[in-house]
Amino acid sequence: MRTRPAVAGDAEQMSAVLRAIIAAYGRERPSDPDFVLATYIAHPDRVACTVALDDAGMVVGFQSLRRARPGDPYGTPDGWGSIGTHVAPGVGRKGVGTTLFAVTLQAASEAGIGRIDAAIRDDNLMGLAYYEARGFRTHRTENGVVHKVYTVSES
Repeated sequence: MRTRPAVAGDAEQMSAVLRAIIAAYGRERPSDPDFVLATYIAHPDRVACTVALDDAGMVVGFQSLRRARPGDPYGTPDGWGSIGTHVAPGVGRKGVGTTLFAVTLQAASEAGIGRIDAAIRDDNLMGLAYYEARGFRTHRTENGVVHKVYTVSES
């Protein structure tokens, strides 16, 4: 497995990862390539969006980090990072998320982001466990969503 920054040409494969997650876990969410491009790859507050590729060069997961601004839809405090992780079913527990997070953490540090917020549905036990294993800790819960925070730096 290797990683690299996501580019516009990855939108279709990233969309396929989201559709596979929806099919496997019943998560209702937008997943079309235009949504992927606007939300992850070309978002104006993007700090990083990294794809994980299998040996055949296919996208098997991706992780995004963007800087939160006032009015953030997740209620993430201004200036914190907001992270999203998406790993295709069947490739979990193979180091994809760990590898992606190492890249994201480096990007956060370089961007001067001191804290990263993850918003996870309270019924997404795999997602909650993933972020806990990275060192994220719950800082608030509201409307069925658990918000976990990771401290990159205290400054």
